[in-house]
Amino acid sequence: MTTALLDHATLAGIKELEASDDAEFAVRLLANTPTHEGRDPALLRQWARAATEFGSAMPQVEAFARVVESNDGLTKGLLARYTSRPAPTVEVFTDVLALAEELIDRLDWRHWYPAGSLRAAAIAHEAVHEQLHHGPVKKALKRSLGHVVLHAGHHRLYGHVAGADEIAAHAYAGTVCGLGRSPLLLTSALTVAVRTPHGSPLGRKK
Repeated sequence: MTTALLDHATLAGIKELEASDDAEFAVRLLANTPTHEGRDPALLRQWARAATEFGSAMPQVEAFARVVESNDGLTKGLLARYTSRPAPTVEVFTDVLALAEELIDRLDWRHWYPAGSLRAAAIAHEAVHEQLHHGPVKKALKRSLGHVVLHAGHHRLYGHVAGADEIAAHAYAGTVCGLGRSPLLLTSALTVAVRTPHGSPLGRKK
C-alpha cells in the first residue's frame, strides 16, 4: 500500500491531525487503553504529561539488540517490535516504514521528521521498552506518575498505569532523535491511512 491509494479526503483528514497538540495524542492513547475506561480526563492528562516528561528526560539508552527487517508490518499492524528471545532483537517492518516516509512527504512533515529519523526513532522506542519493563527505571516511572494504590505508614505502593510506558518510549525516541513533533502524531496518521479499504488497523509500535 502507498499513499497514492489514499483519496484526497482521507489525506486531508490526516493533515488535520497536525492541529492537535502533541499532549492530546498522549491523552488519547491512555483513554483508549483498557483499564482507563471512565477515568477522570484530568487524571489522564496528568499521567500523560508525567510520562512524557519522564521519557524526554531519560538518559540515552544503549541499543544492544540486533536489528532485523521484515516486510509484513501492515498485516501485523506494527512498525517495529522488540523480542527478547532467543536473543534481544528489534524487528523493523519496512512496508510500514516506507508508508510512513511517503506520508511524511505527502503531508509536508519532513521538517518534523528528517530523513532517516523515523527508523532511528522506531529502534530507540523499542530499545527503551526493555528499560521501562523492569528494574529501577520501571520503579522510577511509577513514582513519577504518582499513582498510589496502597499506603502503609510512611510507605507508599505505586501502581502500574497501563499505556504510560508507551508514552514515555515515544517521548524518549522523539527527544533522542531530534524530532520536531511527537512520534504519536505520525502513529495517528498511519492508523488513519491503513484503516482505509486498502489496509488494516495499525497497532502499537511494539
